[in-house]
Amino acid sequence: MTFVIITHVPHSIENKAIYAYAPYVREMNSWNKRVDKLLIVAPLSNSPKTAIEINYEHENIEFVAIEGFDILSLKAILISICKIPRISWNIFSAMQKADHIHLRCPGNIGLLGCVVQIAFPSKPKTAKYAGNWDPKAKQPLSYRIQKWILSNTFLTKNMSVLVYGEWGNSTKNIKPFFTATYKEEDKVEVIPRMLNETIQFLFVGTLSEGKRPLYSIKIAEQIQKLGYNVSLQLYGEGNQRDLLQEYCNANDLNAIVEFKGNQKEAVVREAYKRSHFVILPSESEGWPKVIAEAMFWGCFPITTKISCLGTMLDNGNRGLFLTMNLQEDSEHIARILQNQEEYNSKVLKSIHWSRKYTLDLFENEIKGLLNS
Repeated sequence: MTFVIITHVPHSIENKAIYAYAPYVREMNSWNKRVDKLLIVAPLSNSPKTAIEINYEHENIEFVAIEGFDILSLKAILISICKIPRISWNIFSAMQKADHIHLRCPGNIGLLGCVVQIAFPSKPKTAKYAGNWDPKAKQPLSYRIQKWILSNTFLTKNMSVLVYGEWGNSTKNIKPFFTATYKEEDKVEVIPRMLNETIQFLFVGTLSEGKRPLYSIKIAEQIQKLGYNVSLQLYGEGNQRDLLQEYCNANDLNAIVEFKGNQKEAVVREAYKRSHFVILPSESEGWPKVIAEAMFWGCFPITTKISCLGTMLDNGNRGLFLTMNLQEDSEHIARILQNQEEYNSKVLKSIHWSRKYTLDLFENEIKGLLNS
């Protein structure tokens, strides 16, 4: 089987190995185990690989480099108009060779893939929509177009569209799905942390405006002001790093806030294991991998109620939802800190739920999709 991936994720090549963002590649390696040839259509980056990139595991890979593009300004739109025909042709040519077409959405390359796949109604296809599928969510026009094409069973035939969460009035090709990081063999015993020690908060993700890492810092600051010994570690990099550091400098928070940068999965795993809480005040998510991973290791999740997080946290029975009112949220967290029994109960429920979604189950589900 020739398995064709159409994706916006930047890739790099080093010593003939192909690298990309680690969580994405780990997921694709689960698909790749069952195919004879892998054909990847994706942007090629000239930047050296980082600690959060790993390589594809397959002996027969063909890589088709395309240019990325955006439509965020008039100049970018004009440049994109020149790029799109060539990119579309590369996507079309790859799809011609495919036994199975796999689209990664949402994204500009995914949008082109959604359009081009219409020309191949008889070929088996899957699309992974890694963003928020909630029909009520406010999203860019390009995202809404992708969702419309993927949901339209007249235009999109022979495709399973994998989305996070269960949403009413969906077409028959929309299938609730999940993402996994850990295996059955990783299920070692963990116990809830004690709340009579330094309270360790954790943020994992891009240091960008949409992830709102500054709010995580302000939460830790407020909890300290309430009289608790706290620490906050932030894992990740992004364009808000300098702003966050300036805030910590100005508010004398460097003793409790530590920037860890991009780290390998094993390092982040150990951080989950020792932290009391993970905070994700994100504006938008698909399947928030960070929350699922933290729950697996008994790290109490604190997050916004978006996308499928209401289901993941069982409407608050497995964690705490942020209101994005700093005083209210700090008081809610302080209430948890004063109740070890409630903390333990929610942590144990979160462990039980998250450990259903292992890589073993994920790969079994993929097998069914490729054989259908």
